[in-house]
Amino acid sequence: QVQFVESGGGLVQPGGSLRLSCTASGRIFNIYRMGWYRQSPGKQRELVASITNTGGTTYVDSVKDRFTISRDNAKNTVYLQMNSLKFEDTAVYYCHARSWSSEDYWGKGTLVTVSS
Repeated sequence: QVQFVESGGGLVQPGGSLRLSCTASGRIFNIYRMGWYRQSPGKQRELVASITNTGGTTYVDSVKDRFTISRDNAKNTVYLQMNSLKFEDTAVYYCHARSWSSEDYWGKGTLVTVSS
């Protein structure tokens, strides 16, 4: 099993910034990709960004040039720097990890609210 500690969500005005952090523990030796998904009311959960253990990144089109994902392998932590936040970025953000054996692990989620 893999466990996560997520932090960094909160309330921010449009145009503002937040940084999400997710620290993994447990069977982390088997993880090759970590990332963030989000889900807002009435919508399906979507991949926001992911990063492999060799640094390869993927972003959903709506956050490209605004969000940056990074990881500190020594700390088993992945970060999501979110800039120029928009109303439509409001959602619960979930940390995610996938193992080499295709197991998926999920955090409990952290709420990001963009509001004036």
